[in-house]
Amino acid sequence: MAARIYRQSKPAGQSGLAGTREWILDYGQSAPRRQDALMGWTGSADPQSQIRLFFDTCEAALDYAARENIPCEVEAPNPRIRRPKVYADNFRSDRIQNWTH
Repeated sequence: MAARIYRQSKPAGQSGLAGTREWILDYGQSAPRRQDALMGWTGSADPQSQIRLFFDTCEAALDYAARENIPCEVEAPNPRIRRPKVYADNFRSDRIQNWTH
């Protein structure tokens, strides 16, 4: 299975961007997961599925994958759409809906 190089997305419940600037090389799952009958834990025979490598740039991740002969796919991050908001717009006279608490 090909590795995946991507950028972590911003958490939905947070406004901060911590941890979203670095690129991640994730090996993915190449063996099926199975549940242990006695304990109920989920496991796999694939130890590479637990490895996640962090890089500063996409080029550094691609260089590493090429150097280690790892087939990989790059997922481009979605552009972030920022809509500036102004508090004073709540009180504009040409507002379509009434502003109430």
